[in-house]
Amino acid sequence: MLLEKARKIIGVILLVSLISIGFLKPVKEYIQLPKTVTIFESQTASLASAIPASADSHTEAFSIEQTDSEINLEGKKAGESNVVFEWGGLPLKKTEVRVIPDLKVIPGGQSIGVKLNTLGVLVVGHHQVNTQKGKQSPGELAGIEVGDIITEIDGTKIEKMNDVTPFIQSSGKTGKPLDLVIFRNGRSHKAKLYPLKDVNDEAYRIGLYIRDSAAGIGTMTFIEPNSKKYGALGHVISDMDTKKPIVVHDGEVMRSTVTSIEKGSNGNPGEKLARFSNDRVIVGDISRNSPFGIFGKLNQGMANGVSDQPLPVTLSYEVKEGPAKILTVVEDDKVEEFDVNIVSTIPQKFPATKGLVIKVTDKRLLDKTGGIVQGMSGSPIIQNGKVIGAVTHVFVNDPTSGYGVHIEWMLNEAGIELYDKEQKRAAS
Repeated sequence: MLLEKARKIIGVILLVSLISIGFLKPVKEYIQLPKTVTIFESQTASLASAIPASADSHTEAFSIEQTDSEINLEGKKAGESNVVFEWGGLPLKKTEVRVIPDLKVIPGGQSIGVKLNTLGVLVVGHHQVNTQKGKQSPGELAGIEVGDIITEIDGTKIEKMNDVTPFIQSSGKTGKPLDLVIFRNGRSHKAKLYPLKDVNDEAYRIGLYIRDSAAGIGTMTFIEPNSKKYGALGHVISDMDTKKPIVVHDGEVMRSTVTSIEKGSNGNPGEKLARFSNDRVIVGDISRNSPFGIFGKLNQGMANGVSDQPLPVTLSYEVKEGPAKILTVVEDDKVEEFDVNIVSTIPQKFPATKGLVIKVTDKRLLDKTGGIVQGMSGSPIIQNGKVIGAVTHVFVNDPTSGYGVHIEWMLNEAGIELYDKEQKRAAS
């Protein structure tokens, strides 16, 4: 009995000791040390640690400086090396440090008009045709679903709605079915559709509502000054009827002018009301519509009048909670700077949306819009003179707050591959 009791007491003491060790500062620092760190050539990254550290002696990629409470790594030359952490002269852990070439982008903030042309024609609904046998939808009978994209009819590529009509009338008169190729959930499918005659006007119908384009407004996020590649919106454009992302064939970007603001309130997100600028000049194309926004190339400059010089960008792990600014338009086409606060930030190793939570603190913006409103998506977020991300979504029940996306994922979607650039340069 006594022996068993003693064992239990010793076990409790050991357990408490192990738990206590976990709260010791050196142990906590060791656990929190990252496996990898990525920095730009001319920027600095800091690690909170008092554990002695040193860099590989032969590295030219970065320099290291240690204080009592942190380690500062300054990027020097694209490449990779290690930081070794030691305790009592014994190596404890290695952190891989990747230094990538400098990258600067011009922040946006301009209000833009967007026109997307779909890949083929998009099916947005079914309708019933009044036939001699009653109401029927040929499209529904053929298994065509809302959200499908018709890309071919009888072996001919379909790009716009006007391409469809001649095939319908010809098929109706001959009685031969339409051989369709449809794009659904990333795959192509075949279907046969028999048009039916509408008794009201003697015309043949396919019983489908279709659309070949969509338009809207948003905000420019960044422009890469050398390639003229840009990113905007920060989120995917979905069709208003199907609620599915629009598969883009091509598209156009124009300037737009904000005409008024519907102020947001709890449970009712506000909205920028805007129109395409009178000149209707196309300033760029659209090649991609992804969860991180729209992307393409500009064919002319787009100054914002507030911050037109290229700024460094910040990787997700470097973003800090605290004050920041956004650039956006709330009146006409004037880009203005407004104060926000980074409430939370999630360091992300893989592309993901909603990496930031921001709160509008600027009284002027709150008075004008109530906070974040629709049409503000894509407004660049700037912290300490660096572009860190873009506004993406408003909180429905709190229009003063919303989500943001980290800038590095938008850069990747724009075809500005940070890490590929590093590898190519290191290999040359």
